[in-house]
Amino acid sequence: MSALLEIGGLRAWHGASQALFGVDLRIDAGEIVALTGRNGSGRSTLARAVMGLVHAEGRMRFAGRSLSGLRTFEIARLGIGYVPEHRDVFPTLTVHENLQLGIAPHHRGRAPRFTFDDAYALFPALRERRATRAGALSGGEQQMLSLARALTGDPELLIVDEPAEGLAGQVAAQVAACLRMLHERGVAVLLIEQRLAIAHDIASRIAVMGHGEIVFDGSLGAFLQRDDVVREWLGVG
Repeated sequence: MSALLEIGGLRAWHGASQALFGVDLRIDAGEIVALTGRNGSGRSTLARAVMGLVHAEGRMRFAGRSLSGLRTFEIARLGIGYVPEHRDVFPTLTVHENLQLGIAPHHRGRAPRFTFDDAYALFPALRERRATRAGALSGGEQQMLSLARALTGDPELLIVDEPAEGLAGQVAAQVAACLRMLHERGVAVLLIEQRLAIAHDIASRIAVMGHGEIVFDGSLGAFLQRDDVVREWLGVG
């Protein structure tokens, strides 16, 4: 079976500085893969490379189509959603207007999986503040909005970078519920998490990055048995 997202020999740069040194990673349809590693290991750069936001060389294929040379909006239209670490919302637009901007063109041969009602059911605080400008939301509410907007884009694959970083426990639980719903509806997820707070509950595989490469890729059970990987590449233990 072919992978939904297949990355091979991927190298990427920030300006003149190389950040990725031959990354290989595969994500199958409907799979949740947690990508972890220390700060500076290249996790966010990998996400940005997939989305066409940094200069990259190597093989990247999504649903059998090469991503090389595509612009970010073209990659998004293929069915890849991206929730960056810094909660990019449109601050002068209302919550509902932000959600409307996320709507994907319906050209993938099926009915959309997600509606505004789904987004508001997952994040009731957004329903209550649907007419509020996004810039007036708290950090946690902006994270909810960023995730909810990704839902309305109807992705086949969602790349989400540190979704629970700095969030209160209740909000983090809502984020986890959102990712579970995505999984239940057949959406693949690449979850970038340093602390693996959410990943322990929902990920089927763990990939660990170090120095711009994948240094471990296996099941959650195999990862938990690798104390050497945890100590060397995560600094735990």
